[in-house]
Amino acid sequence: MTAIQTEVTKWQLQEAKQHFSEVVRKAHDEGPQIVTKHGKDVVVILDMEEYRQLKGKQPDFKEFLLSGPDLSTLDLTRDKSTEMRAVDLGDDE
Repeated sequence: MTAIQTEVTKWQLQEAKQHFSEVVRKAHDEGPQIVTKHGKDVVVILDMEEYRQLKGKQPDFKEFLLSGPDLSTLDLTRDKSTEMRAVDLGDDE
């Protein structure tokens, strides 16, 4: 975004469709462009750099899992000193 915009531009959906290139240019040069449908704000078109700043850096799922605590230090063995007990799960017949 190269210019500071003091007022957000609003476009009716039909108008935004007809002037899409202009809407995109203005989003890049002037700031967010709001598209309305039946008089209600429905979407905002943003410059990609502004979107990335809003979104922030988010790890992908693999990075998320790998960033968790090290579980290799946990003792996950079952205590075998007690006998297993029977559990009645009911008979649905």
